[in-house]
Amino acid sequence: MKKIFYIAFVLSSISFAQSAGNSGLAFLKFGFGARNIAMGDAGSAASNDLSALFYNPSRLVSFEHNEVMFMHNEWIQDVRSEVGGIKWNMFNLPFAVGFNVTTVSDIEVRNRPGEPISKFNANYFFGSLSSGFTVVQDLDFGATFKYLYENLLNDEAAGFGFDFGFNYKVPFKGLTASAVIKNIGSMNALRNEETKLPTELRLGGAYEFGLETTKLDFVLVGEFQKYIDNDDIHLIGGGEIVYNKVFAARVGYQSGYEARGFTGGVGISWGALRLDYAYMPFSLGLGNANLFSIQFKF
Repeated sequence: MKKIFYIAFVLSSISFAQSAGNSGLAFLKFGFGARNIAMGDAGSAASNDLSALFYNPSRLVSFEHNEVMFMHNEWIQDVRSEVGGIKWNMFNLPFAVGFNVTTVSDIEVRNRPGEPISKFNANYFFGSLSSGFTVVQDLDFGATFKYLYENLLNDEAAGFGFDFGFNYKVPFKGLTASAVIKNIGSMNALRNEETKLPTELRLGGAYEFGLETTKLDFVLVGEFQKYIDNDDIHLIGGGEIVYNKVFAARVGYQSGYEARGFTGGVGISWGALRLDYAYMPFSLGLGNANLFSIQFKF
């Protein structure tokens, strides 16, 4: 019975917001890239790679190299995600394709107290296409289209969503500001009712600087986050220290959540290859999340 309670809690809202339950498809709230998640999931302002396709597609304009990335999320209570994507340049524009496959396994079915009569998996998926361009000098715009799918026991539904973002290089070296609205769209009815998307607004900024004499580079990031359908406001942020452009240590914090707060992680770069790890502890006896991502530039 304890496991059933946890699974129901996870399905209702994996983000554990104070006013959770006003929307579904909580897997859309999962971050992408262990680097971002280790810094409090503040990727809308700090993502500097392919992971921008999830957080803020306008940031894809900021780098020219092609890239492929994959992440495995080992969440709590049998929740697992496989997330990946590829980014390339064509017609002087960046394009990125991404996917997220999330599964909640071994959910027990009962029609009375006692042993379960069966078990099933809940399955969620999105496939996305992103691009962006420079509107005026130092101001970039990006958009993402997502195909969405969910399957619960004998019911399934599909739909679509859009993300729109801006990224501005402030006239101060190393400082950028960002704004993004995510998950605008709709789903078909899942049996009797449509699942409402977790539409989200983020505003943030990031500051990058280095100390050449110490071979250290720093990133500081902060974001304002709000899900449109509830009253909660989250302030999230974090930082990164990179030594000699090889070894990285990261820490972050997410405010306003019942079961999570601090995050952390490490990373290592070796030529075109980068490996990252993030750790996200949960309270309320829910366990801990471990996230691994691998990235290759070409």
